[in-house]
Amino acid sequence: MSLQQQAPAHVSALAPYQPGKPVSEIARQFGLNEADIVKLASNENPLGMSPKAKAAMLAAANDLGRYPDPNGFELKAALAARHDVPAEWITLGNGSNDILELVAHAFLVPGTSSVFAQYSFAVYALATQATGARAIVVPAVDYGHDLAAMRAAIDTTTRVVFIANPNNPTGTFLTGQQIADFVAAVPSDVVVVLDEAYNEYLTADQSYDAMALVRRHANLLVSRSFSKAYGLAGLRVGYGVAQPALTDLINRIRQPFNVNTLAQAAACASITDAEFLQQTFDNNRSGMAQLESGLKALGLAWVPSTGNFLLVEVGDQAAALNIELLRRGVIVRPVGNYGLSRHLRVSIGTEHENAVFLKVLPEAMRAAGC
Repeated sequence: MSLQQQAPAHVSALAPYQPGKPVSEIARQFGLNEADIVKLASNENPLGMSPKAKAAMLAAANDLGRYPDPNGFELKAALAARHDVPAEWITLGNGSNDILELVAHAFLVPGTSSVFAQYSFAVYALATQATGARAIVVPAVDYGHDLAAMRAAIDTTTRVVFIANPNNPTGTFLTGQQIADFVAAVPSDVVVVLDEAYNEYLTADQSYDAMALVRRHANLLVSRSFSKAYGLAGLRVGYGVAQPALTDLINRIRQPFNVNTLAQAAACASITDAEFLQQTFDNNRSGMAQLESGLKALGLAWVPSTGNFLLVEVGDQAAALNIELLRRGVIVRPVGNYGLSRHLRVSIGTEHENAVFLKVLPEAMRAAGC
């Protein structure tokens, strides 16, 4: 019997997560200069990381001969103060993906199910399948979550519900009241994961107090990331906030030292840099307007977004257009694996990066037959 035959069927059937292509790979593939390539594929912060975070990370490098703090005391304390929750309500993760997978492995087994929306983050499906559980995928409405249908889809096997707000890859948004009503309607023995990786890009009128919901509902976990607005994607640090009944279970299966020393130091410092976070927010708003204006001039449609990206409808030649953009040194994200074969997801870059994309896009569209 082969090794593949020895593995559980649900593991052998897994299709690995496909990340955005790195700049170095595209440079090799198409013979391009790395310095000339624009990457708008992975919803990263085009401004990089906070200067305060970089300084803290470099200082922490002096202590890399020792293991990181396994409990992340300082980072948990900073997050607890920021969100006005006890430190023991916080679980640190190797990116917020880690938090999502920890929840899946804590609650899902063969014979159980998770519920999530069509066109929502690919990791929900992957984490569910990796446990041998069943995924109940609820059809989207206007590319976003149909919360009434998701509530109706919960059955006696359901253990976890995943909600992304804002949603990736579509950028759609649910109001705080919609979220509150949904969580209140979900059975108390079903875990609701509210994935807020793009929370920092919400405007003041869109913001809501997710932590107040955590205080009211013992079955709610809010997941956040330092990879997006805080610019720490390469360091991999995220966290979940939930009441002790949830965090205790998650920490039983969490890997020790899952958040490294550099990541903890940078995250602690980035929380304090309000000026950098405001610059990130402002760049995203102006960049969003820049892309929307350019796309409108080309007659292209997109899904209105509350994140740091746009889901752009480009037609049946989306795959060919992606290749033509790569040939011209622009990396965007094909989303055919989400069932969105007519779309490309484009991250918001700097003003220069956005301009490069808009400049080469018409030529790439002609070459692709769009």
